[in-house]
Amino acid sequence: MKRLIIFIAVISFAAVSYGQTIPKMKMADVVRSFSNTSDTVYVVNFWATFCKPCVGEIPGFINMANKYAGQKVKLLLVSLDLPDYYPAKIKNFVKKNHFNTNIAWLSETNADVFCPMIDKKWSGAIPATIIVNGKTGYKKFFEDEMTAAQFEKELKLAIAKPTATEQLKDHSIDLAKEPE
Repeated sequence: MKRLIIFIAVISFAAVSYGQTIPKMKMADVVRSFSNTSDTVYVVNFWATFCKPCVGEIPGFINMANKYAGQKVKLLLVSLDLPDYYPAKIKNFVKKNHFNTNIAWLSETNADVFCPMIDKKWSGAIPATIIVNGKTGYKKFFEDEMTAAQFEKELKLAIAKPTATEQLKDHSIDLAKEPE
């Protein structure tokens, strides 16, 4: 029975990684995917097959997301490739580069509409990444390439549980200061 469960898990993982169907998503769907109060850390990376820095950072993201999967880290790569690339060229690129994670294609082209849904300061440049932990309130946006070390540092911050003092600071006066 244990072997059967392991076999099914391996087959399922392979289906997610290379044989997957890449869904179309609207930005509202992407935002909804990480807008909850669970203790899961959501990492959403915006990339394209033609973006060398994007492609360069993805293996590190996948490795770190896998390393911290036991701490409820989920990675979603959202392709901003042109409609002509969807789905075949993106799927072939993902397979060729062994991007074994959740991937979707953004079916919107108006960056003036979809960028502010992620971060008001997002110019539309890629790579871009948002890391969110709804339970702790951690939310940080990056509009630049990240190394695996930078990404791991941010993941650790997103995973960390805020101290009681940090929670109070966010919602009340600073108790450390003496009244004047």
